[in-house]
Amino acid sequence: MEQRSEPTGWVGWIGFAGFMLIIGGIFSATYGLIAILNDTWAVWGNRGTVYLDLTQWGWVHLIVGGIVILAGIGVMSGNILARTIAVLVAGLSMVLNFVALPIYPVWSILMITVDVLVIWALIVHGREVKA
Repeated sequence: MEQRSEPTGWVGWIGFAGFMLIIGGIFSATYGLIAILNDTWAVWGNRGTVYLDLTQWGWVHLIVGGIVILAGIGVMSGNILARTIAVLVAGLSMVLNFVALPIYPVWSILMITVDVLVIWALIVHGREVKA
């Protein structure tokens, strides 16, 4: 007879990770869609104007956003591949927030802390979602 243990409180962090992935994926896909539909972007500076074509960058954001949305749904259902993608995305977020530490110190420290907790929950307690 198989013994099942009760899920711990970390399951809430796994749900949080999945939800944040879905929200982040929606933001990324929205940015991508906007870049595809409005593919000329003008940046005005003190020395002149720069015109950029954002079509390729928009497609990258749209595709990555879709993958992140699917990973968030998968995390909530207990899929191991989705958990792996979520850990990679949270790790990338940690690196990017570390780079932004001099610019946004409080926000970066907060996001690095949340990313560490999300990674911990997904790696150590990720199996509890299926239980």
